Amino acid sequence: MLYAKTTPEAKRAHLREILTPGAARQFPGTFTPLSAPLIQQKGFDGLYVSGAVLANELGLPDIGLTTLTEVATRAGQIARMSDLPTIVDADTGFGEPMNVARTIHELENAGLAGCHIEDQVNPKRCGHLDGKATVDTQTATQRIKAAAEARRDENFLIMARTDIRAAEGLAAAIDRAQALVAAGADAIFPEAMQDLAEFEAVCRAVDVPVLANMTEFGKSALFTRDQLAAAGVALIIYPVTSLRAAMGAVERTLDVLAADGTQQRAVEQMMTRARLYELVDYEGYSRFDTGIFDFDVPGEQASR
Repeated sequence: MLYAKTTPEAKRAHLREILTPGAARQFPGTFTPLSAPLIQQKGFDGLYVSGAVLANELGLPDIGLTTLTEVATRAGQIARMSDLPTIVDADTGFGEPMNVARTIHELENAGLAGCHIEDQVNPKRCGHLDGKATVDTQTATQRIKAAAEARRDENFLIMARTDIRAAEGLAAAIDRAQALVAAGADAIFPEAMQDLAEFEAVCRAVDVPVLANMTEFGKSALFTRDQLAAAGVALIIYPVTSLRAAMGAVERTLDVLAADGTQQRAVEQMMTRARLYELVDYEGYSRFDTGIFDFDVPGEQASR
């Protein structure tokens, strides 16, 4: 009832335990707190909050328009609804190294288990679009050093994302990943890998967990969990999957409503009232009301 029972500190410790090479832990993306318990019920390993998705939910493109406050607030609302660890996209850290340090504090305060910070220039672009530009190695490593030094919980995961593969190739991506690990990164997110061999190469080159981004309509094929596990990947994210699925369903339902003058034909595809009530735990709140909150005010009986 209300929020998850597991503390943020326990979630962070658990995340550290499960991120091992080849584990290929699955973290579906979510943009709403309502889906957090659903992802947990389905047996997944954790939650992922995409910066692109948070921007899109606000009706904005993923070009660095969202603020730290917006991201920390929404990610915290999602994280507190599940006992699973939640990782959030922190873009380029929302500013210079001092801003990056503050970003880590705010995300820790919001209950997140970790974040990733990328090496794009500002304003950033979606990782699977063309025309990205990355900062030099010194700037990229300064961001990670600031993040690692700022954290107060040693288990808060500092992941470094590099987008350099698209412009400079795999060798440059490996060099950048190694520099980011030396700067303090606990994990590496190599964006827009072309094939499984590239994931394998990155996993061999660094001694920290490696993430695979399985986003639809992107640069990477949609490899299976088994394929990525064999490549040595520790963590898989599906950042925009739930948003695309939800918005696709909304659009189809609106088409039915416009065409038929009623939503009847789409009702069987909707989550039922009973399932929705189960998901938000109406029964648990009712038990609380009945067993604890529903009481007589002292002295009221004597005054009647």
